[in-house]
Amino acid sequence: MKLPKILKRVLTAGLALSMVVGITGCGIGSDKSESFINIATGGMAGAYYPIGNAISEIINKNVNGVTSGAQSTGASVANINMLADGKVEMAIVQNDITYYAVNGQNMFEKKFENLRGIASLYPETVQFVTTVGSGIRSIYDLQGKRVAVGVKGSGVEANVRQILQVYDMSYNNIDEQFLSFAEGAKALKDGTVDVACVTAGYPTPSVQDVAAQQSIRIIPLDEDKITTLTIDYPFYTRTIIPAGVYQGFDQEVSTVNVMAILVTTDKMDDETGYEITRAIFSHTDKLVESHPAAKGIEKKSALAGMGFIKMNEGAEKFLKER
Repeated sequence: MKLPKILKRVLTAGLALSMVVGITGCGIGSDKSESFINIATGGMAGAYYPIGNAISEIINKNVNGVTSGAQSTGASVANINMLADGKVEMAIVQNDITYYAVNGQNMFEKKFENLRGIASLYPETVQFVTTVGSGIRSIYDLQGKRVAVGVKGSGVEANVRQILQVYDMSYNNIDEQFLSFAEGAKALKDGTVDVACVTAGYPTPSVQDVAAQQSIRIIPLDEDKITTLTIDYPFYTRTIIPAGVYQGFDQEVSTVNVMAILVTTDKMDDETGYEITRAIFSHTDKLVESHPAAKGIEKKSALAGMGFIKMNEGAEKFLKER
């Protein structure tokens, strides 16, 4: 029996609509245009930005149903707030700043209970950088000096305040300048600050830039102060910056690390978390190509420094698989 033309049109339109609804209702994994993951990184002079871009490219090439992009940001504190506001889906952050966010401490007035861990990436080293000509050899020598302490409210700034505290010092003892990595390095080269503080994987490009033009010194932390830091703040670990990391600087330096970690929120489903984590740790060579700090990204250490945060269950499942 032939159907009237108008009925055929109605049935055809209805079938087409049901197909569209069926496709869009499939969620992550059915179409690459259906899920977009924006990754918050950091300033272009640090390690977060190139590594975040490399992670984004790995996701695009290896995770079905997901497209990704990375953007330069004000780093850890800004990234946590962007996650909380739903402006990004993943972020690279310092584990100490994430600790404050989860517990509603320090620069965070409330607890961010919806944060979820994906993986610990690599250690970030606290570096107090000065020039040989400054005559500064210890943290005590910072008295009255112009110090670039990082962007106000940033992870770097928090590290500086904590280190000053264990030396019984504060901003009352220094002339603090709230400058980013790149700004601090430029100011050090120009002689408008005496010290620039950086928390990043080494070699840090902004520090390399200074070392290429001037003789630099990395100010060491005293062993007893490092011990106090690791007791008072469990996210710190002792480390040594090897000699020769920076041009013209051939001394080992004792200091502390925090960890750079990859986080998301409870909005990411476990299957997507699993596939993203699998893709990242199956292509760590691509991360190393993006920045030397990525040499520290290994599956065996990917849960280090993450004990305080709930994990995405899919990511945790992959990391615990043999």
